Amino acid sequence: MEYQEKNSNTIDSWVDEGWKWSMPLTHEEFESVRNGTSFPLFLTPTKAIPKSWLGDLLGKKVLALASGGGQQSAILSASGAMVTVLDNSRKMLEKDEEVAKREGYFVKLMKHDMTKGLPFPDGEFDVIVNPISNCYIEEVLPLWRECHRVLKYGGILVAGTEMGLVYALSRENEAMIENPLPYNPLRSERSRKDAEEHPEDGVQFSHTIEENIQGQIDAGFVITNIFSDTAGYGILEEMNIPTYLATRAVKMTDDRIQISD
Repeated sequence: MEYQEKNSNTIDSWVDEGWKWSMPLTHEEFESVRNGTSFPLFLTPTKAIPKSWLGDLLGKKVLALASGGGQQSAILSASGAMVTVLDNSRKMLEKDEEVAKREGYFVKLMKHDMTKGLPFPDGEFDVIVNPISNCYIEEVLPLWRECHRVLKYGGILVAGTEMGLVYALSRENEAMIENPLPYNPLRSERSRKDAEEHPEDGVQFSHTIEENIQGQIDAGFVITNIFSDTAGYGILEEMNIPTYLATRAVKMTDDRIQISD
């Protein structure tokens, strides 16, 4: 079984256990977004992004990338966007369907592994919303390139990414650094052993700031906004140590124009 399928099954099990990212918006929360009094769109554990990062979403085509769970898609739909949700967990997508049926709006749902490329034509979307998820894939630069490809010129990518530190800590004693980085169970024996001892976590990967931030730049994006966030639990939260990043990037190059060195 490929690691992507393992992660799909793992996240399905987390949904059954009531994972925080699979708790759909309530009707009251949906109405609050629709009437403009709130915009609780989280890409990282504890801080919502400013609504100004996305601007007016009315009529915009938005890809909610790895955004199953009935949260981001509901907020975007309540804001007037035409939303497509792509996620590799069937049960996460069922949460999006649940909210859409309850609130009476249409959302396109697609079960797909984002490491296999994005199944959309060039320039399909105005906005991509990608909460923390690339910790479940090994290579992130191909994903940033695909995001760039399927966005229109001037399109916006907002993404949540990890900074690696959570993978370095000992599971038994959070005050200790135990795992070397990068954390990669496919390439590091130490990481592989740790992952095998904790199969309930699926197969996860740490990524560097160069992969996540420079990777977006190398894909053709201009990063316009960024903030850090904490883990939301454990000693890293208690010590207020930044462990995640949220970024806003804009597609400022045209894929049709080839620039030679």
